Amino acid sequence: MDRINKTDFKILEALADGERNIAANIALEIDANRGYINNRFSYLLSRDLVQRVGPKERSGLYQITEKGEVAVEHKQKYINDTVDNFESFVEDRLSEQTDSG
Repeated sequence: MDRINKTDFKILEALADGERNIAANIALEIDANRGYINNRFSYLLSRDLVQRVGPKERSGLYQITEKGEVAVEHKQKYINDTVDNFESFVEDRLSEQTDSG
């Protein structure tokens, strides 16, 4: 998760309400270029921070994953650079939630 950026967090925050959405709507909501948002969604998918959902495999609908929710919850630690390896930190928090829940 070394390359997560401000836009990634904006995307995750836009999806944090639990609703599904498409990249075009997110681009409008956060006032960003749609092509760039599509590229960031590919990155977020590769890191399991979002997932594709919908009636069809390539429907273009996305929703945040539990891992994405944990990343948003601990965003300030990433921004303040208080964690050496943010991805490991998020994985550990996710594991703790899974074990306790």
